[in-house]
Amino acid sequence: MPVNRVCPNCGSVGMPVFYELESVPVHSVLLLPTREEALSYPKGDIALGFCRTCGFISNVAFDPTLHEYSPQYEATQAFSPTFNTFHRNLAVHLIDRYDLHGKDIIEIGCGQGEFLTLLCELGGNRGVGFDPAYTGERGQSEAQAQITFIPDFYSEEYAYYQCDFLCCKMTLEHVQPTADFVSTVRRSVGSRPDTVVFFQVPDVMRILRELAFWDIYYEHCSYFSLGSLARLFRRCGFDVVDLWQDYDDQYLMLEARPGDGKGSLPLEQEDDLDALAQDVAHFCADYPSRLDQWRRDLQQIRSNGRRAVIWGAGSKGVAFLTTLNVQDEIAYAVDVNPYKRGTYMAGTGQEIVAPEFLQTYRPDVVIVMNPIYCDEIQRDLDRMGIAARLIPV
Repeated sequence: MPVNRVCPNCGSVGMPVFYELESVPVHSVLLLPTREEALSYPKGDIALGFCRTCGFISNVAFDPTLHEYSPQYEATQAFSPTFNTFHRNLAVHLIDRYDLHGKDIIEIGCGQGEFLTLLCELGGNRGVGFDPAYTGERGQSEAQAQITFIPDFYSEEYAYYQCDFLCCKMTLEHVQPTADFVSTVRRSVGSRPDTVVFFQVPDVMRILRELAFWDIYYEHCSYFSLGSLARLFRRCGFDVVDLWQDYDDQYLMLEARPGDGKGSLPLEQEDDLDALAQDVAHFCADYPSRLDQWRRDLQQIRSNGRRAVIWGAGSKGVAFLTTLNVQDEIAYAVDVNPYKRGTYMAGTGQEIVAPEFLQTYRPDVVIVMNPIYCDEIQRDLDRMGIAARLIPV
């Protein structure tokens, strides 16, 4: 693998690799109707490189031609009350902060349109959403006539769409030519100084510090800290207005306006290069022990004749199972999303089941793929009379 690779964020040469994983599913949330199809799903390699100049982390082995964003891509979190509360609170915050009433809004990577619909419903706004996985089959809204969905990737082709507020949630981490993409957004905003841009991505510093290998998967080719995210936007001609963490500090939030990247002083949170380098070194040194501990735990559960399931059949679940090469130790993955039920986990082939299935299966252990959902899951287990032990990753 070449050592003179160029950082997609800042253009610096040299991104030393600190984490490698071979043959992982190139998609984690496509609906795979048979176990055979899940087991044979195309695979790729992960090689995370770290740019010491800007702090960007990227899968330098990433091949975008392997991806398939289509209506079979099922990533919604809208069936979780915990997530819906977060989503609504975020929408209210943005509407109040930027007086989003009767405004034009664009969302890039809108999924099935839940957040864009919230912004339009609560603020009486008009919306345009872009996502190749949009199906148009989910729910009705009073704001439906005010929203246009375009089932395609956002690109220069759509730069003529103008807006007062542009948001992009949990999408930039799927894009490897990050500077090119953000520069496209900057050109589309043009000389409208009042336009607000809002981006949300996962926090890589949490992943590194918690040795959260289950948060590293093929679809996420780009990983950000608050500082590397802000440096990218400033370099691409935005003035960063605010940076913060939310959702149990799992998500990074950035608010920016068009400028020259120098119109606002760097925020305190942007000074993180040294801390980020330390976190990379910590992860590189200690993640093997985390893998070994989980392998021992799963083997002990099986040796004791106890049944275990994972709860959360999304990307975290796929990464957890494939990185550990879990086979017979876990037979099922539970998910509240009804569209996933009866399909199978990419790479390892566990069947995805509804929570109610556990009333028959009676697991002893439930491994929770995201600790923020523990209270919600415990309530479901209590309602069903299931006395399983919850183990959050």
